[in-house]
Amino acid sequence: MDPQTVQRRRWYVLGVLTFSLLVVVLDNTILNVALKTIADPDKGLGATQSELAWSINSYTLVFAGLLFTFGVLGDRLGRKRVLLGGMAVFGVASLASAYAQSPDQLIWARALMGLGGAAIMPQTLSIITNVFEPHERARAIGIWTGAVGLAVAIGPVTGGLLLQHFWWGSVFLINVPVVVVGLVAMVFLVPDSRNTAPGGLDPLGVLLSVVGLVALSYGIIQGGERGSWLEAGVLGPLLGGAAVLAAFAWHEARSEHPAFDVRLFRDPRMSAAVAAIALCFFAAAGVFFFANFYMQSVRGLSPLQAGAMVLPFAAAQLMFSPRSAAIVRRFGAKAVSTTGLLLVSAALLGYQLIGADTPLWVLGVIFFVQGTGMANVMPPATESIMSALPREKAGSGSAVNNTARQVAVALGVAVLGSVVASVYRDGIREELAALPAGVRGMAGESIEGAHAVAARLGEAGRGLVEPANAAFLDGMHTAAAAAAAIAFLGAMVALRWMPGRAAADPPPAPAERPEAASREVAEV
Repeated sequence: MDPQTVQRRRWYVLGVLTFSLLVVVLDNTILNVALKTIADPDKGLGATQSELAWSINSYTLVFAGLLFTFGVLGDRLGRKRVLLGGMAVFGVASLASAYAQSPDQLIWARALMGLGGAAIMPQTLSIITNVFEPHERARAIGIWTGAVGLAVAIGPVTGGLLLQHFWWGSVFLINVPVVVVGLVAMVFLVPDSRNTAPGGLDPLGVLLSVVGLVALSYGIIQGGERGSWLEAGVLGPLLGGAAVLAAFAWHEARSEHPAFDVRLFRDPRMSAAVAAIALCFFAAAGVFFFANFYMQSVRGLSPLQAGAMVLPFAAAQLMFSPRSAAIVRRFGAKAVSTTGLLLVSAALLGYQLIGADTPLWVLGVIFFVQGTGMANVMPPATESIMSALPREKAGSGSAVNNTARQVAVALGVAVLGSVVASVYRDGIREELAALPAGVRGMAGESIEGAHAVAARLGEAGRGLVEPANAAFLDGMHTAAAAAAAIAFLGAMVALRWMPGRAAADPPPAPAERPEAASREVAEV
């Protein structure tokens, strides 16, 4: 595919890549809605709480652990080839998940989906970086990040609609036709590209990155599940993962052919943007997690109604993400990212207004403000990361961007979820002591457990619901305040270290000049 053809088709290419990315992001949010049904022994698989957790965590571990590796492989082997392979694996794994006959089968199928997703995600952004010239790239990345936010928001709605009319496996089966259409479109429309001078291999660096990210992600997940961060089973993986990643950084800084040149983090376009993305998603993802429990357990909304409540977030993403590039050109990445993070912080503080009887439109406004803030953080920060790298290293840059986000999401859900759980248990300590020993643990585990115990005990459990709701709200307020502080810290990082308007559009490096880019955009 010659460079002129690539330029003519660039917006079609973006559409295909965005469509394919939707299926990866959509899948996680759809699954959250289906967990109750999968746990039902009659309608689902009868999965235990631990098995449900691992149906999510198996995907997260594999996805986070292999993102960086597949980014490097895409640079070396060809991004289109790796993308097509990832889509095929994701489609087959989705089919296996839909027809799983036991929780164990579902867990393993979800791990395979994580493998496919890790191959897909970095290639989409790196291909966009190579197809679009610098003057259009920010707008394209804005559309790409808007699609991510849209998928997060419409996932629960889609899941609720599917579960109303079909069996639980439909939330996975819906991926298959999307994958087939995406594969056909990619074969004919998407150009291949790779690093034309990849240098020597760095197997030790790749191995260290996989081991470090998997260990760190596992420790984060275990900390969230156990509600304690000082146990050996949590501290061991956390400290071990951090040590391996430190060894990875040390090795990469001294390697003649590094898988990823960590010295690039000296550039504030890279380091400050990665920090801003990580802090933003740490704060926002954890709050989204317990907001679902508020809507379904405290307010009694159905999965479909709870999904519809998140539509203001999707609307904000659609409205502001594609426009962020124009705003950055006018005001600079520093001002836009800082303002976006301040909006996220304000939205998280708004959760202090939420009670058991608060009008639901208030929550809708909070979601809209949060979506607006994130729509003005992700595009400029992502563009800042990608502009710090030559095009031939786009896969590595995309992997760093996505790895930072994925680890921050896991950490945010685990840490802020632990805060909610701890405050909740303290708030209903007296009510738990009055319950029969056989149900005490279930009621203390979560708000969902308390409602289930109250329903089982009938008249004797009626007095548990209101204190449990109040305790959960206290936990939600505490965690949201902590998340707001984290988002504010991200704003200060962006304000201090992200480049301003004068530095936002540096002259292109040799590898980014159009004639060099045309040589690199390569092959069908």
